[in-house]
Amino acid sequence: MSQDKAPAPTDYSELSPDMLLNAIDSCGLQTDGRLLALNSYENRVYQAGIESETPVIAKFYRPGRWTDAAIIEEHDFSLELATQELPVIAPIMINGITLQRYRGYRFAVYPRQGGYWPELGTRQERQWIGRVIARIHAVGAASKFRHRPELDIDSHGHQSRSFLLEQNFIPAHLDAAYRTLSEDLLNQIASIFASAGNIRNIRIHGDCHAGNILWTDAGPHFVDLDDCRTGPAIQDIWMLISGERHEMQAQLTDIVEGYQQFYNLDFRQLRLIEPLRTLRIMHYAAWLARRWNDPAFPLAFPWFNTSRYWEEHILTLREQASLLNEAPLAL
Repeated sequence: MSQDKAPAPTDYSELSPDMLLNAIDSCGLQTDGRLLALNSYENRVYQAGIESETPVIAKFYRPGRWTDAAIIEEHDFSLELATQELPVIAPIMINGITLQRYRGYRFAVYPRQGGYWPELGTRQERQWIGRVIARIHAVGAASKFRHRPELDIDSHGHQSRSFLLEQNFIPAHLDAAYRTLSEDLLNQIASIFASAGNIRNIRIHGDCHAGNILWTDAGPHFVDLDDCRTGPAIQDIWMLISGERHEMQAQLTDIVEGYQQFYNLDFRQLRLIEPLRTLRIMHYAAWLARRWNDPAFPLAFPWFNTSRYWEEHILTLREQASLLNEAPLAL
């Protein structure tokens, strides 16, 4: 059986350093033996040295998470954005394709991008990031995903809640509190979404936080579109604001001021910021639970699945319930 026809693996257990290097070599690149694991848990991402050339980044997709069509659609979106001269790090086309295979593992090769995580501490930087996100959304709004998921209350809220309860992750002494609180939150979120009206969903980055942005003198560079999906534009904005309410208000004002130069933000979406934050909190807890059988997760997140974690999780959700009752940020 040829290497690219091998059965799909179910985990990363066979992904040894030698296999990683051989996989990259199979694309026609010549690795020099240098391999550096980068900070990624959902996928496995490595910097690999290339003979007499700049190192490359290889992302090995988690087995079973995405269909081939969904991954290729992620790649196509990245390439579409890059073609429009947007600072998005797209996969390298090798032999006419971007999705590579080696012994059942699927992976993509990317150019290495330098830079640092931005603090967005100045008005100029916030307006700059707003302009770039708006240009991404202008492209995103021009077409639709066919194989990527939608960011909605069911996938991030109801399914997360069901998984945690059905798999008995919630400690018995907190079960009733979590059931009642999470149900109330989801009803509250549904009501807020309904009150916002018919919000247009577009193709978005989906996981647009500072850790997925590399800043250089040339400005921001967006990486890791692994979670790109269909959703409201505000999803790619709210994760870049933080602090007290007045601080978030000022940050949001600057970002949107830059954003409006290239794409119109429907201001009704501002009321979705705290609902989307709540859904992300619920989804994150369920994501850790779903991955708990991956040996890398207990090592990286030793605080998860303890009584203290779930007590703090419920406290955070109660704080979100209070925030959902407050007036949304306004411009």
